Amino acid sequence: MKDCRLLLFDLDGTLLRSDKTISQNTLNILQKCRERGILIGVSTSRSELNAGLFIKELQPEVLIASGGALVKCNNGYIYKAEFSNDETRNVIALAREVCGADCEITVDTVEAHYWNYKIDPKKQDKSWGDSIYTDFTDFNESALKICAEIFEDSQAERLRGLLNDCDCVRFSDGYWYKFSKKTATKENAITEVCAAYGFAAEEITAFGDDYADIGMLELCGRGIAMGNAIDKVKEKADLVIGGNDDEGIAKYLETYLL
Repeated sequence: MKDCRLLLFDLDGTLLRSDKTISQNTLNILQKCRERGILIGVSTSRSELNAGLFIKELQPEVLIASGGALVKCNNGYIYKAEFSNDETRNVIALAREVCGADCEITVDTVEAHYWNYKIDPKKQDKSWGDSIYTDFTDFNESALKICAEIFEDSQAERLRGLLNDCDCVRFSDGYWYKFSKKTATKENAITEVCAAYGFAAEEITAFGDDYADIGMLELCGRGIAMGNAIDKVKEKADLVIGGNDDEGIAKYLETYLL
């Protein structure tokens, strides 16, 4: 791993333990990596706001948020892939048409996270950043990412067909699907990071566990799957390490990097 320039981590199910914390041991190991000149990066489907607690803790040089729709390097935005106001309203309207008027929806914008959950998300996950409740009536903002809860596979496929100019990925831990601009993927975001820093994807070691991480793991020089990752991620990874609750990342970095 002598040629590693950037360590890139998904958050939920990867760098975060099941209780939504990062172990102190892992934080110490990451600091040692940084002292050796290796950049630390986060690549998450969470919005920048919803990842705020961990961004503050990690102080990453690279942030890929909203599944690749927003890229930040050294605290400056270098890439945004947004739906226009009209496109955002259209995605919301189609989701309700296909999945029902009471379909649960979330919207990430650059400034905020909107939701119409029946249950406050912070009651389910205390690490979740501040969110704004809305029924999405007359919603008039541009979106980085829109998520919809879809219980029927047939409905998900129909909505995919109606939004075939979008990137659509399911999250494995529920019935949520992410819709973003076609270019808003973690792998495309990595290309922007490489251009900004002047190194190649082969010099990045990436860690992930879910469907949205597959392209990232395939693109980077080393794609590492967590022991708790879904099988499709493990199949595509170069290596499978310990789980997110078993210090998998810390043990890997200590063995192969430090």
